[in-house]
Amino acid sequence: MKSTAIKTDHASGVKSHAEKSSSKEAQGLRTLFEEELKDIYWAEQELVKAIPKMIKNSTSPELAQALVSHLEETINHVARLEKVFTSIGVKPQAKKCEATVGLIKEAVQIMEETSKGVVRDAGIISAGQKVEHYEIATYGTLSSFANTLGEAEVVALLDETLNEEKEADKKLSEISDSINVEAAGVEEEEEEEMESKRK
Repeated sequence: MKSTAIKTDHASGVKSHAEKSSSKEAQGLRTLFEEELKDIYWAEQELVKAIPKMIKNSTSPELAQALVSHLEETINHVARLEKVFTSIGVKPQAKKCEATVGLIKEAVQIMEETSKGVVRDAGIISAGQKVEHYEIATYGTLSSFANTLGEAEVVALLDETLNEEKEADKKLSEISDSINVEAAGVEEEEEEEMESKRK
């Protein structure tokens, strides 16, 4: 009888430990989710400042218009993230996103190192798509976290932004098709001109 009692107590103890462990993991995921939200919240705010510089440096009317449209969306993304914070009962807070710092720095560098025209436009698209891919990965992950945590309203908000990021990336890809061909032609002309000067 004593032996049975010991086994029962032990089993009860194991179950209790498993429940504690599960609760701890769930809390860990929620903390990670909140930290990643702060990260992308900072990133979106910085992009609101960075995109106008890309618009100013672009020469393609189609590219400029796509960037203007995405700037408006990005402003909405900031507001939508604030709704996400409200939904989970957390005060909106931004945490510096080192990945976005690097991506914006690279975009600025590309604009500084290229002449204004189609080649710079191609560089702006390249930089812009790197940002979009980072955001697509981030929002996709956040949506998955929110779904796991049972935050249905948050999933809907994040998926709305995710779809807009995918559309922006698609639009940049379409614009790049013609710009890249034009940029390649410009570079060939410049090379031919330099070659003729050497002669």
